[in-house]
Amino acid sequence: MEDQVTLDGIYGPSDDIVAREIEGEVVIIPLVSGIGDMEDELFTLNETGRAVWRKLDGTRTLRDIARELAEEFEAPAGVIESEVVGLVADLAVRRMVARKG
Repeated sequence: MEDQVTLDGIYGPSDDIVAREIEGEVVIIPLVSGIGDMEDELFTLNETGRAVWRKLDGTRTLRDIARELAEEFEAPAGVIESEVVGLVADLAVRRMVARKG
């Protein structure tokens, strides 16, 4: 069972995917079966997802990432924290990100 995603966790892209930014879209391609949506071979992120993905480098906590995004977008930290944790939890279930620390 996956660990619960928390703001103190450090996450980065899984070794089981390839991600590319193409014309402003982040496209995630699974390298093994059972990752992502069963019906879809590719997974794309919306604007918010792209902003989070670009910061998931395996060195910063989700709290640090949320703080940076809150400053960049001039948004309430609590809202951004919730969005970051929710997205990373979804990506972790899909095995597109992995906990690094």
